Order: sequence, then C-alpha cells, then structure tokens
Amino acid sequence: MFGVTDQFRRAQLAIAALFCFLGFQYATWASRLPALKTRLDLTEAELGLLLMACGAGAAASFPLVAVLMRRMGSRRLAVLSAVCLSLLLLALSAAPDYPVALVVICCNGVAVGSLNVAMNAQGAALEVTYRRTAMAKLHATFSAGSLFAALLASGVNVVTTDVAVHFGVAAALLLLLVGLTRSGLLTEDQQTPAGTHAEDPAPEKRRRRLSMPARVTVWMGCAMVFGTVTEGAMNDWSALYMKDVVGAASELAPMGIAVVSVMMVLARIFADGWRSRWGDGRIVRVGGVVAGAGLALALLAGGVVPTLIGFACVGLGVAAVTPCIYVAAAAQGTDALALVAAMGTTGLLAGPALIGFIASAGSLVWGMGAVAASAILVSLCATQIRWPKLADSRAVLAPES
Repeated sequence: MFGVTDQFRRAQLAIAALFCFLGFQYATWASRLPALKTRLDLTEAELGLLLMACGAGAAASFPLVAVLMRRMGSRRLAVLSAVCLSLLLLALSAAPDYPVALVVICCNGVAVGSLNVAMNAQGAALEVTYRRTAMAKLHATFSAGSLFAALLASGVNVVTTDVAVHFGVAAALLLLLVGLTRSGLLTEDQQTPAGTHAEDPAPEKRRRRLSMPARVTVWMGCAMVFGTVTEGAMNDWSALYMKDVVGAASELAPMGIAVVSVMMVLARIFADGWRSRWGDGRIVRVGGVVAGAGLALALLAGGVVPTLIGFACVGLGVAAVTPCIYVAAAAQGTDALALVAAMGTTGLLAGPALIGFIASAGSLVWGMGAVAASAILVSLCATQIRWPKLADSRAVLAPES
C-alpha cells in the first residue's frame, strides 16, 4: 500500500484510512442536513427522529457485529462495512420521501456501528502487535476525514446545490480509499506478543464479565457516551446553528464542522505526547471543562466569530477523550472494549437526535447548551475511572496493579 515497506507504518496507514473514511462519510451527510431538511420538508422534530434512527440502527447492530467479528474478523468486516457506507450515501441522496430516508439512515447506523468496532479492534491490535501507541493519531484521521468532508461540501456548494452530485462524488472517493488501503489491514492470525497481554480469563468468567460489566467499565462507557454526544452534536447541529441562529451565510455554515475538525486533528496529533506527560485522566478531565465552558460562553456571546471560537474549544477539549477511553477499555480486556465501543457509537449517533428534540421543545440554543453540559459530564465521569499509565511513549498501556 502506497509503496510503504515498514510493516507498522503500512498497517498504521491502512487503519488510519478506516478512521478517515468514517469521519468523511459521517460528516458528508451531516453537512447537508439543511439541504435534506428542505428537500424532504422536515421539522426539527422529524430531523431529530431521522438522527435517532441512525442511533437506533447502531445500537441494534452490536449483537450482529459480535457474530460477524467471530465469523469474518475485523479486517473483512471493516471492508464490507465501508463499501456499504459508500453505497448508502447514494441511497440517501435518492430517497424520495421521509420514510425511505428513515430506513436508509437506520441501515447507515448499522454499518457505522460495524465499522467503528472493526476499526478500533484493528487499532488495539496494532498497539499490541507492535508495542507502540497509535490510537490518538488514528482518531486524528477521523477528524481529518470530517474536515475533508466539510471542505468538499463547501466546494460543491459553490458549483451546485444538488445533493445527489455531492454524495456521488463523495461515494466515489470513499470506494477508491477502500480499494487502496484494504491490503494493508492487519490479518486475523496476528497474535499479541508474549508477555504484553493480560491473562485471558476462563470462558465462564468472560461470559459473566460480559453480562455484568465492572464498575470502572460502566464509568468508561458513560464518559464515552457524553464525549461522543458532544462530538456528534457538533457534526450534526453546528451547520444549522451557524445558519439559523448565528445568521451565517450558506457558504460559512459548514465551517462550524471545519473549525471543530481542525482543532481535533491538531490536538490528536500531539495527544500521545500529552498522555505520557500529564496522564490520560488529567487530559480527559481538563478537556471536558474546556469544551463545556468554551461552548457555553460562545452561546452567551453570540455572533459568528465567538461561535467559531467556542466550537474550537469543543474540538480542543474533546479531541483526546475517545482515544484515551478506548485505550483504558482495552486495558480491561476485549469485552470492555467492545462494550465501550458500542456505547460510544450509540452516543455519537443517538445523542445528537436528543439535542434535536430539545431544540424542538425550546430552541437550538438550548440544544447546544445541552451539548456543553454533556462535555462537563465527561469530566465528572473521568474522576471515577482508573486510568492506565504509560511507561514510555512506545510502550503499550497496561492496567494498574
């Protein structure tokens, strides 16, 4: 892949492409919510239900994902999910009415849930196999994908407002990305190097742990939900907030997503170094406060520039939340990782729909205020988590003794 011979770099690039893919696909249709709302003549409540259908599909997908992971492995499941997500963009652009759009979005949620679990399993396997941290940089490419999608949306809007053209171009780019990177993904016969993994519990204990997660795992899941609600809401509602509340021009509306994505990319590039210097727990706690307080102040101030500054605070604050939680969950075992990934995807997709219902009952300002509160709750949950420590920048995270 791309002529890269180093096995770690080759796998890292391929897995990073999956994260970029998901960010691009998600932000592509999220950035055109105003156009879809107009074309399908939706109220804010109906738009919220549309987003809720995506979250419902994601939540319902995880029993299926568990079976597919056992039968197909993360590599094949990732490729299959990516192809489905590309085609679902075309289906959404062609949806003739609201009920069909609901079905398409629900299927999109299933595919998103599948790809999220598969790509994070690949990322965890990468760290274990090569004994090198990489999760923060992998998540940076998700934000980069969102940024590219926002820029593409703005560029296409200059030429045409046709959603079908936009989604057709995006789907072609996504399918090309899958074709170029699939060969670099980790294969299923790669094993954890001896001495770097925790003892695998007996099957009976594993089943009990899956059905009754540990207290720390529940707190991780809650922190992940609030973090992904914050992140997802910025993708789903920032364009509408910029246009309907702030009064920004149509060309500037997608820039809300772009600002959040830029800050998240920059923060995640450096996040692995921050983890080794200050620890995962401190980064998550401080980040939640920065995101919540920054957004709250922006909502009070109003205006395009203060709003974009507040959005930048959100991107900076939540950037390291999901990578740190995924690493902490992986240290607790594969069952914890799967559960936290499931809760994260559900929060990312279903949480913003709840913001829509809040906006419908009050206003979009109140909805974004709920996003700020969600960011603060991340910090509160983080105080209850036992965070793994990093011995050095190239070691694998291990649970505290």
